This record gives sequence, C-alpha cells and structure tokens, in this order.
Amino acid sequence: MLKVENLSYSFPQKDLYNEISFSLEEGQHCAFIGASGSGKSTLVDMIMDPERFMFDGSLEIDPSCRMGYVSQFSQHDRTEDVTVFEYIAEEFNRIQNEIAFICTEMETSSDIEPLLEKYQEALDAFDTMGGDDFESNIDKKLNLAELTRHRDMRIAELSGGEFKLVQVIREMMGSPDLIIMDEPDVFLDFENLISLKNLINDHKGMVLVITHNRYLLNHCFNKIIHLENKELQEFDGRYVDYNLSLLQIKIELQELAIADDEEIARNEVLIDRMRFMASEIDDAALGKVLKARVKIQERLIARRIKTPFVEIKQPDIRLVTDNEIDETTALKVRDYSLAFDESLLEDAGFEIKSTDKVALIGSNGTGKTTLLREIFKNDNDAIEINDGIEMAYLSQIQGEILKESNTAVEEFFDAGFETLTEIRTYLSKYGFDEEFIEQRIGSLSGGEKNILQLAKISAGKANMLLLDEPTSHLDTYSQIALEEAIQNYNGAILMVSHDYYTIMNCMDYILIIEDKKIRRMSMRKFRKMIYANHFNKDYVALERKKKSVETGIAVALRDTDFEKARTLSVELEELVKAI
Repeated sequence: MLKVENLSYSFPQKDLYNEISFSLEEGQHCAFIGASGSGKSTLVDMIMDPERFMFDGSLEIDPSCRMGYVSQFSQHDRTEDVTVFEYIAEEFNRIQNEIAFICTEMETSSDIEPLLEKYQEALDAFDTMGGDDFESNIDKKLNLAELTRHRDMRIAELSGGEFKLVQVIREMMGSPDLIIMDEPDVFLDFENLISLKNLINDHKGMVLVITHNRYLLNHCFNKIIHLENKELQEFDGRYVDYNLSLLQIKIELQELAIADDEEIARNEVLIDRMRFMASEIDDAALGKVLKARVKIQERLIARRIKTPFVEIKQPDIRLVTDNEIDETTALKVRDYSLAFDESLLEDAGFEIKSTDKVALIGSNGTGKTTLLREIFKNDNDAIEINDGIEMAYLSQIQGEILKESNTAVEEFFDAGFETLTEIRTYLSKYGFDEEFIEQRIGSLSGGEKNILQLAKISAGKANMLLLDEPTSHLDTYSQIALEEAIQNYNGAILMVSHDYYTIMNCMDYILIIEDKKIRRMSMRKFRKMIYANHFNKDYVALERKKKSVETGIAVALRDTDFEKARTLSVELEELVKAI
C-alpha cells in the first residue's frame, strides 16, 4: 500500500532524512515515534501530498489507496450548528443527496448515458464507504468511544477531547485503506484516551499514528517506525518488545565502547611513542609502521560510533530555584467559583505547601486550565499566594509564553540573558544546537516549543511552577527527563495533566475535579481508581516490576557492571513476555 525507499529531504536550516526506507501493509497498526523535531509530521505531510515537496528517493502509494487524516491542530467551529451524528454522517448524506439528484435528472433527461455513469460512480463510492449500514455503524463507533449520549448534541457543545474522538470516528467511517493520525492523544483526558485506544484497535484498515503516549504505545500497535538522528528503523512487533531490543543493544554497545576506549588509549600511547622515535631517527620502515598504526586508530574510532537509535538525545531538564522557603503554605484557594455558559466550579478550595508536587485532574472542560491561569494572574480574591512565592507558568497554548516571531536567541535575550555565548551554552543542555537557536519559534515542532518553555521556566528559578499539560508533544525520552526534573525540584508544583504515567512517577497527591468541587486524593487511591477501571492486577504488578528492573539496568550501566546488566536484561525479557 505504501513504500518509501532511500528518501532524503532537507529544510534550508537542517537535514531531516538521510535515505530512509519503510513500508506499510494491509492490517498493520503502526506507531510512528521519534524525538521532537525529527521530522515525523513533515513525513506525514509528504505522504498526504507528495507533490508539495522536492525530495530524493521514491515514495510509492498504491493508486487505489484511500487515506483519512486526523490533524493534531484541528479545533471545532464553536458556531457550527450540526449534531455529532450529522457531522459524522456528512459525507454519506452528501452522496445520498447526489444519488437522489441524479435520479431526478434521469427522469427528464434525453441523454441518460453520462447520468448513468455518474450514478454508478456515486453508488460505488457509497458502497466502498459501507453506506448501506452507515447509521448503525456510526452508532457502534459512538458506543465504542462511549459517546452514545452525545449523538444528538451540537458539535459546538463538545469539549476539545470529545471533538477529537468524533473526528477520528468521522475519518474511520469513510473506510479508508490507511488512516493517519498526528498526535491524536494530545490533551485527551484518560477516559477519552481509553476511547481512542478502543477505536484504533477496532479499526480493520492500516493505521499510522504519530504518538508519544505510553499508554497507546503499550496497547495499540503491531509495528513500530522509529525516526531518529536522520535515520529510520522498522520493527514488526509491540512497542514493549522494541524497547527491550533497544536496551539490549545499548548494553552490548556500551560494553564494546568501553573496550574500544581502552584499545584506543593503548594505541594512542604507541602512536605517541612512535612519533617521538620518528622525530629522533630517520627510518622509512618506522614511518610505514606509524602510518599503519594511525590508520588502525582511525578505524577503531569510526567503529566506536554508536547506532543513532541508541544515541537518542535526551534533554538535560533541570528545574531549579534560588529562592527556597521553609515549608509553609504556598497557595490557598477558598470559595472559588467558575462559570461560562454553565457552572464549572462552585465554592471550591484547597491548599498547597511550598514543597508539594500536585496534579490537578478532571475531565476535559472542567475548568482546570482557567483555574491555573487565574492562580498565575493572582487577581482573584478567592486565591491567596504566599509573599515568598515566585511563580512561573507553562501554557498548553505555547504562543502565550513564547513569541513565535522570535528566534530562540531573541527569546532568551528578552528573558534576561546577556550574551550569545551564555544562551548557546544554556540551550545546548536542552539538546538545541546552533541551527536551532537561529530558527523562528513558530517553525519549531510542538515538542521543541514545550522544551523551550521548560528551559525558559528553569532560567527564571521560580519556587512555584504552574504546568499546564507539560508532557504534551514531548517525545518519550523528554517525558522521562521532565519526570526526573520534577522529582528533583525543591519548590511547589501544580500540574494539569492527563498523563497518568507522569502523575504516578512524580506527584505527591492529586486534586480531582468532580461534581463542581475539588477534593484531595492520595496517590494510593488514584492508582486504585485508574487500575480498577482499566487494568488487571497482574498487569499493574508486571509494570511495577518492569520499571524496577529497567532502573536496575540503568544503574548497572552507569557503574559499568555489564554482567549484572545482562542478568537483569534476561529478567526483563521474561517480564515483557508476560505483558
């Protein structure tokens, strides 16, 4: 259906791909992964419209392949006056109306042949989409996504997450041979994420999904395409098996690299000794031996270079504060109410101490982002901030914090940095090179913008962070780096998130919005709530054990204890087989 061979493509600012190749076949559900800014969305754009791009290599798509597409950026028109069912059924109704119009024309036309041809084309299109049963099929999809109660609701009344699911259903209802989704999970609450998983797994055609969401990666795909450092790797199998394979390769290569380092060091001593002797003695034979030894050294250094899929860039995210305060109440919210078209919160209240790390959770559309913004503005009588608290804010609407017409250099000069060298050194820790810092922020990927926001927040050294969906658009490696940074941060954090992995890995407790109130929940109860509804106990135990073993491998590699790393790798392999 889809075949890419030796494809290379560059922007003026940087190279994206270097002779990458992959294929997609019928029935494959493929996750497309890679670091932020590696070019995943651009490659999807090329697949959708190859004529827009000048590239080397070949991109072959079966002429009969019908494609559907769900964008990461699409938002519904709040003024659109159609129901959910009408929105999903729009193409079916259009073809039905076309068929009815052609039939009416045939009743009076003297030249019926072209009308018969149009009639047959419309019938074929309707049949290809499964038109005979489209109403019942829409109802089945809505039920699968737990949106049956929304069937007759106006599109304008849906939350952003609900609309994203409706979009997925609408594209799937066209029965495409290949449906492509670009980060469809961004900003979905956990219930909607479960629904998205169900829709993906139920779809019979090919699926290509750009995602960093660990829940979807673990539950939806039988093929992995990994784009990293301008190269691409295919893996037929589950994400958890692919991750294990990468880890085993890393153990092997790290051990070889240390052996290579030792051999290179020994060789360097020999070369230095021979060069000294050559400077003292004019001997042609010695010169030849020296040249041979230098060539051996060059081969050793070239061989030492690791695979791009092991040398994965992980930003060095550090959340720091210069102004730590003794443990006290950092934030009080009392009798807080919020309403738009309807009441969202009524007389809500909570407190956060100066070292608490707290997740604010709730369904889409319950007022989490608005509350976070009001805390940051600090102009509501229901909100009280301790005098010693300095706040920083990360927005899910990235243009609120970053000026998209700026370069990264300009952004950080505006943030108080004094020299270009200072900016280059600081941003290099976050994985940003010289080419990157001169690009306009508006041209960056969503993940790169979020990393840049985190870099800007860290530079401010605030002692309370308000983070609105900080893991959105971040690749898996950056998510893990952020989790470590949150764990090591000494100040207070209030984080809106639907990523239950991040919540469980680094939060102290939960504030959950239910029935227009905010109540505190322990991490133990939160885990129980999530697991009871969506996982069995064996899966939970296996995931915890798997994480423990992976941590053990990381420590063993740090200590260059390769025997222990290999032993733990065997243990991890057995756990993966059981998942």
